[in-house]
Amino acid sequence: MAEKANQAEVEATEAQSVEAPKVSEAQANPEKFLADFNWHNYQEGIDEVEDSQLKEFEKLVAENFVDTLNDEVVEGTVVHISDRDAIIDINAKSEGVISLNEFRYNPNLAVGDKVEVLIDVREDATGQLVLSHRKARVIKAWDRVNNAHDTGEIVNGFVKCRTKGGMIVDVFGIEAFLPGSQIDVKPIRDYDQYVNKTMEFKVVKINHEFKNVVVSHKALIEADIEEQKKEIIGQLEKGQVLEGVVKNITSYGVFIDLGGVDGLIHITDLSWSRINHPNEIVELDQKLNVVILDFDEDKSRIQLGLKQLSKHPWDALGEEVKVGDKVKGKVVVIADYGAFIEVAEGVEGLVHVSEMSWSTHLRSAQDFVSVGDEVEAVILTLDREERKMSLGIKQLTPDPWTDITTKYPLSSKHTGIVRNFTNFGVFVELEEGIDGLIYISDLSWTKKIKHPSEFCAVGDKLEVVVLELDVEGRKLSLGHKQTTANPWDKYETEFAVGTVHTAAIADVVDKGATIDFNEDIVAFVPSRHLEKEDGSKLGKGDSAEFKIIEFNKEFKRVVASHTAIFKEEEIANVKAAVKKQTAAAAEAKPTLGDANDALQALKDKMEGK
Repeated sequence: MAEKANQAEVEATEAQSVEAPKVSEAQANPEKFLADFNWHNYQEGIDEVEDSQLKEFEKLVAENFVDTLNDEVVEGTVVHISDRDAIIDINAKSEGVISLNEFRYNPNLAVGDKVEVLIDVREDATGQLVLSHRKARVIKAWDRVNNAHDTGEIVNGFVKCRTKGGMIVDVFGIEAFLPGSQIDVKPIRDYDQYVNKTMEFKVVKINHEFKNVVVSHKALIEADIEEQKKEIIGQLEKGQVLEGVVKNITSYGVFIDLGGVDGLIHITDLSWSRINHPNEIVELDQKLNVVILDFDEDKSRIQLGLKQLSKHPWDALGEEVKVGDKVKGKVVVIADYGAFIEVAEGVEGLVHVSEMSWSTHLRSAQDFVSVGDEVEAVILTLDREERKMSLGIKQLTPDPWTDITTKYPLSSKHTGIVRNFTNFGVFVELEEGIDGLIYISDLSWTKKIKHPSEFCAVGDKLEVVVLELDVEGRKLSLGHKQTTANPWDKYETEFAVGTVHTAAIADVVDKGATIDFNEDIVAFVPSRHLEKEDGSKLGKGDSAEFKIIEFNKEFKRVVASHTAIFKEEEIANVKAAVKKQTAAAAEAKPTLGDANDALQALKDKMEGK
């Protein structure tokens, strides 16, 4: 026993000498130490622990080990990451397991990171704690979201999916709404590119009643852009060339991002050539150099140009090009008055509709050409200073009026097509470029025509005779009625004054009636000449004899009378009766001569002779 005591004393002494240089209790008072020594614990191999050490141990346990019975959010350390889970040490008797799905918002999770967790299950079948990072985040989320909103703190969020008008973002475990307009300063065309990405945001709005959170990524970059914008605007000068990116394309122009400042290239400033839409020249996100043409006082509206960076095509037009040359080009624009032909890139000439055909009746330019047609023309005028050029297409063919007297001599007959009407006549085309006018009085020998449309229609073919020809004035006078004999020459004899014809009243009109003697002659009967022998008047449809009392070939006027037939007979009978009575009276009564003879005889008797 003494040996063991001595040995224990030596070991204790050595241990104390190693731990501290101070004198141990056994050395100071060996008798008391031996008297109080617990030989049972020594034999069982149980070291004696001092009260101070126990208290210190209890203090460390209280400070470091978690009470797994409390539903509190605690902080743990990532000690291991597998393909599916993260192992978290929360200073409990066992480590916890959390699925990596709860850390999708943080793809950069690494061993050693501090994370907040909530104990979900004290122990699973393997004796491990089951923790929840998501539940812990939700518990702390509202405090963090409100704090981020108040302080303007930048937070990380995981873009979960698309939704109507924007995206759903996981921020601290809360689903927040990211409007499409708040994703970036430029319009977003592909929302799907942001799904499953972690981005930085600012909390811009919180609705506590409905637990709604709105975040913005755009707000993070606007401040930097605003600084860039001020710097760029301060340096802007007309004529300055800058590099920009195509931000948006519209039908009227292209918006260019100059680095936080937007400028517009109008469609007319994109190319020296005519274009139908800006996407023929540029495409979205394309980088290009532009020149500043103009801007307003506060430089909020900047007008840019692209074509101005290249030489004007008219300046590059060769000196060998001159009036009278034949050129080829493409029809780029059509108007009612003509068509614009691009004879070189950015160089256009106008073909007026009157220069498209030798025809004198003008038509629309669409009747001759269409946009995109390749045509040949002759340069009529060329003004390099004004950058104007007029072209002609009809000059490629001979002028049909060159030998007009040979092809269309006076009194020659031809067939033409009715092209147009006027109030005074009809325009007839004999061939391309040769038009003639038929006056309304030369359409028919017999019909009274108020408007040419009563006689013919556009497109009809008419037989014509050349009446007059003015070569210098390029005028041709035609006649249609002259192609046939004048029937009034025959009617002048057939319906001479005094002739009698039988016909029916065709119509009763004001102041009289009309009679159709044939398809050409319509005679007029005055009201007083409609009276019949019995005193009544003829009516519509009544047939009777009529005497021609007036015939005018020049004015095609015929006047007839029914009354004249029986009244002339009556007058003739009266005249005959008067004559007969006069003769009888002359025989029955003494004549003046007889009376004179009687008086002479009486005188002679009285005188005694």
